[in-house]
Amino acid sequence: MKRILDKLLNFTDDLTIRKKMLLVYIFCMLIPLFLTDGAIIYTVFHTEQQLQSSEMEDIAEAVRYQIFYDVDSVSRVAKSIYTNSYIDEFLEREYADPLDYVLHYQQFFKDTLFNSGDMTGNSVITLYTDNDSVVSGGTVRSIEQVQDSMWYRELIGSGADQLLYFDYESEVGTENLQRHVYFVRNMNYFGGEREKVLKIELNYTDMAQSLNNMNYDMPVYVLWNDRVIFSNRADVSIAKPYEKFGAEAQVKYSEESSIYGAALDIAVLAPVTDLQRELLDAVPLFLLLILVNLILPILLILILNRSLTERISRLREIFQNTEDENLVEIEDVSAADEIGDLMRSYNKMAARIRMLVGIVYKNRIREQEMTVARQKAELLALRSQINPHFLFNALESIRMHSILRREITTADMVEKLAVMQRQYVDWGEDLIEVAGEMENVRNYLDLQQYRFGDRLSYDLDVEEDCLAQRIPKLTIVTFAENACVHGIECKPAPGWVFVRVFREKEKLCIEVEDTGEGMSGEESEKMQARMNSASIEMLENEKSVGIVNACLRLKMASDGHAEFEVSAEEGMGVSVLIRIPYDDTQKSRSEGKGGKRDHAESSIGG
Repeated sequence: MKRILDKLLNFTDDLTIRKKMLLVYIFCMLIPLFLTDGAIIYTVFHTEQQLQSSEMEDIAEAVRYQIFYDVDSVSRVAKSIYTNSYIDEFLEREYADPLDYVLHYQQFFKDTLFNSGDMTGNSVITLYTDNDSVVSGGTVRSIEQVQDSMWYRELIGSGADQLLYFDYESEVGTENLQRHVYFVRNMNYFGGEREKVLKIELNYTDMAQSLNNMNYDMPVYVLWNDRVIFSNRADVSIAKPYEKFGAEAQVKYSEESSIYGAALDIAVLAPVTDLQRELLDAVPLFLLLILVNLILPILLILILNRSLTERISRLREIFQNTEDENLVEIEDVSAADEIGDLMRSYNKMAARIRMLVGIVYKNRIREQEMTVARQKAELLALRSQINPHFLFNALESIRMHSILRREITTADMVEKLAVMQRQYVDWGEDLIEVAGEMENVRNYLDLQQYRFGDRLSYDLDVEEDCLAQRIPKLTIVTFAENACVHGIECKPAPGWVFVRVFREKEKLCIEVEDTGEGMSGEESEKMQARMNSASIEMLENEKSVGIVNACLRLKMASDGHAEFEVSAEEGMGVSVLIRIPYDDTQKSRSEGKGGKRDHAESSIGG
């Protein structure tokens, strides 16, 4: 418990006074207010929901009872017909001819109450039989007329004695489709050889109107097979088919009921309440709570803010401005409280820091000078590794040529070697234009042609826009040398070295390709990794430093934006692609100064 209390105290110590006062206001005023008001609102709405749920249950029960009452009255009529032996005898009788049937039919209706409104009400009664001697028409009809009807199939298929069925079909004697409510029953009370069925059609309009007359504010839907049979909201036109129910998400109360074999769902939706009206009724209470719990505490906080928070914020702003090393003293410090003492202490500290700033600046300048000197030393170390590297290779080429050819052809080689040696020695500036670097490449490859003879051919291709771009001296020569020594020299067949310099969007691209011995994919990946990770440490710890040296100088000249890509195939050659940022400020050289594309191709011995 003590550990938790210590963490809480440390947390509050780190907060500003403004935040501390805000926390007091939130936890001691706002949260209790919201909890109290929330409890009141929850109680009110929960009570309202309970009342609404109870009302929905009563509505569903009343609707179920009304439908049951309408159907039950018809069921009693059906039962009286079902148990009437006189009616059963009339349907079972074998008539001599149609005239005999008509005479018995007329007598039958005189002796029964079929046409009496006390018996049928607004319902229509129809008897169906398979008696071939009966003339189909009127109240008694042949059962063949309804054998394809859905209600008949449902009655026979279900095996029930009686069934309530809703259908949308044409009215008898017409082609007009409309809604129907049927109560059907098998007439098998007395047995017999005939199939006899009773159908009583209820008045759909009267049943729908009775539901509307209940005047419920809540939407009520009576569903059968997911179809809306009755509703006090939906269109109940008798001419329209039963529509599929599509408001499942809005149902707040649902009750399932089986009425004479028909599975009905009574769905009650929540009423559309006037929320604005309810809120307006509660406005006086809300205003009172806001006045007591918000306005008065805010006034108190504003007063305290003037005394505490404003001055602390002023002191905080001054401390934030110390990032530019310009410390400003606080003026008009007259308060005698702890904050006033803090401001006066700051003024003393600012005066002391301004006195020490000069010393800090001097130390910083001295540190920058040391950093520049260290970088220059590293660059000189890189340069010192380049000079012997190329010089020894060139001299070895001359020696090997003299031994193998035994002829005096060294004059031209010495001249080219002198030009290159001049470049190695002259390190007044490390950067050189691409045009000058390509001259060094040409001289080097000419020297190598003396060595390899017709085994070496080369091609130089430079875009005009790239001639004036400045790159580290002798970097392209290093990659050309690598192509000759590790590519052409190891392959007995003749080979080519291609050097291309071109622009690709905002990049200066340098590509050196040879058709020499090549290397495996693993070796090319290893070489690319060494080029991308070139560093001073690698130069100190490795023996072969030519490529690493060139890559490191390219990375230093481009502020680390140099990209290296190596692709190779065994027996086919190696291609090295270098990308560095293109400098738009370096304009292309004019044609008069060699601005045309530099293109040279040489092949010794054919």
